[in-house]
Amino acid sequence: MAQDVEILNELYKVILSRRGTDPDKSYTAKLFSRGRGKIAQKFGEESVETIVAALSEGRDELAAESADMLYHLLVLWADCGLEPGKVWAELERRLGTSGIDEKKSRAKKS
Repeated sequence: MAQDVEILNELYKVILSRRGTDPDKSYTAKLFSRGRGKIAQKFGEESVETIVAALSEGRDELAAESADMLYHLLVLWADCGLEPGKVWAELERRLGTSGIDEKKSRAKKS
């Protein structure tokens, strides 16, 4: 699994390297140039396409849509200045905790 996470970490680095480059030559640069709202919109669209694939398409389509969704999520994180390691640490913190208990703990913080 560490190798799988490393793929996402490497993709994040590539995404960061595209910030400020020519939007006519890089889709990632184009997303950055259009702003956080557009990045979030694209993430939302890819999330919906992932759901559709899960409900009515095969595993190959689900894998492709999931990859698109993860890419757009990483672009959103990069735009927000959120390093993937912070997310991995949060997931690790939750490891072994009941989802029900974890959700209750968030409700108390609100």
